[in-house]
Formats: sequence, C-alpha cells, structure tokens
Amino acid sequence: MTVAVVGCGVIGRSWIRVFTRAGLPVRVWDVAPDAVRQALEWHAAVAARDARGGTTPTGVTSLEEALGDVQWVQESGPERLPEKQALFARMDAAAGPDAVLASSTSTFDMTEIARGLPGASRCVVAHPVNPPHVVPAVEVLGGSSTSADVVSRACDFLASVGQTPVLLRRYVPGFLLNRMQAALVREAISLLDGGVADADAIDAVIRDGLGLRWALMGPFGVANTNADGGAREYFTRYGASFRWLMDDLGGTPTMDPALIERIGEGVDAIYPGVSHEALREWRDRMVERITQLKRQDHP
Repeated sequence: MTVAVVGCGVIGRSWIRVFTRAGLPVRVWDVAPDAVRQALEWHAAVAARDARGGTTPTGVTSLEEALGDVQWVQESGPERLPEKQALFARMDAAAGPDAVLASSTSTFDMTEIARGLPGASRCVVAHPVNPPHVVPAVEVLGGSSTSADVVSRACDFLASVGQTPVLLRRYVPGFLLNRMQAALVREAISLLDGGVADADAIDAVIRDGLGLRWALMGPFGVANTNADGGAREYFTRYGASFRWLMDDLGGTPTMDPALIERIGEGVDAIYPGVSHEALREWRDRMVERITQLKRQDHP
C-alpha cells in the first residue's frame, strides 16, 4: 500500500513518520519545494533516533506524481476552507478511484470540504493530535456523502499503522479533542487573567495532578475510579457540586496582546533557558515512554 502526504508542515511531516514507521512507501508533496526538503530532513533526523526503523519517504515535484496509484492520501494543508476545497478538487481529479482522501483538518466538516466533488464518497476527516507520530489518537468523521465503507476502511487503516482511530457520529466544530481542550484552556486563561494563580500553579494542577490520571483514562473513566460504586455513584454524589462549579466558570477571555504577553512571561518562568525545540523533544520522548508503559501494563 502506497501513501501520499500532501502538505508537510508540522502535522504533515509527523504523518510521514507514522507511515514510514509502519513500513509503507510514502510520497511527499507540498506547494513549497523548501517545505518538502525541510520535512525530509526532519524525518531523517527523527528516524535515525527511532530503533523501529521503517521506509524512506520520497519527495516529488507535482501533486499528480504524488497521487499516482496511491491508496491513501493524507492532506495537511493550510486550515482555510477555500484552499482545502481547491486542494481536494485537485486531489480528487488526480487520485485513482480506490484511493481514500483524508484531511488532517482540525476545524472543518468534510461535508463542506468535499461539497460538489465527484469523489466525495471517498473523502474523510482524519484529524490527528499534534504530533501524530508520538500521540496516537486520530478523530475520524465522514461527510454527508462519505460512504460507510470508506469510514470503516479509514479506521482499519489508521489502526494498522499504529494509530488509535476515534469515530465521531456527527460533526461539531472542533471535533472532540479541540472542544475539550478549548474548555480547559479557556478556564486556565480566565484563572490567570483573574489573578487567582500564576501560570506555574495552573499548569501544576494539570501536569502533577489531573494530567497524571488523564494520561491513563478520560473524564468518565476517572469518575468510575473515584467512587467505590463507580461512575453512577460519583456523578450522583458530586453532580450538584459539578453543576455549581460549571455555572461559576469564567467567561471567554479577551485574548488581547497584554494577556498573551502575561501567558508568555509565565511560561518563560516555568522553563527558564529551555528552547522550544528542546522542550518539544523532551515532551515527545516522555509521551512515547508513557505510551509504551501503558501498552505493557493495562487492566
């Protein structure tokens, strides 16, 4: 099975590693030739540190060359609807009839991206968590014209390359992950803006508190273990308290430059002298170790 990665920024280059690590031939194309070169250089450095090995991706100079006789296309272009629609129209015309066209979009409904395409039935959202070669969850959602078989094939394929497909039943802006992330980030910023605590304290209750449990199970799973009688007892006992807290949550912050600067200064104080690159590399190493441990020790 041959795969094409279309668009190779931060998300696209990570997808390259997902597919090469699974032993698949991978073609890489971007409208900017420099982006292809940089992605391949990044991939070579990451692959050299990974004992799992894999194939070597091939950069190509045209979209048509990238999509010829492939079975899966992973689009990770700019997050602007008109550009995605135009790119999917080109992909639909260039790819063979059996190829699945998947988008990494974190925002848009596939119904809108594929509207009017002859091959709309083979178009599907496959939204990863950044970076997908480290974090396995991928949200999968078809559009109104996507065939059920394509959605099923997408889930099977993603599982076969080591990802964790998460199937959505219907479209909602931001899908699952970004909506829950936005809810938490909104409250974190509101607490900082309101002077309740500094950035380090707010991060600490996640990284050294809630996040440790959430690395193992989600909010419903955590509730199921936080009362002897499981989730039913937990939400019965604490339901009123949650309602009270939910009603008291802060509103949407303004996100003005001054507030953003306060956030930046707070983060600088948490990681003094640590570069963004070093921090990302540490994050990725730790997530991979946690993921490996979870695979070895599970209930």
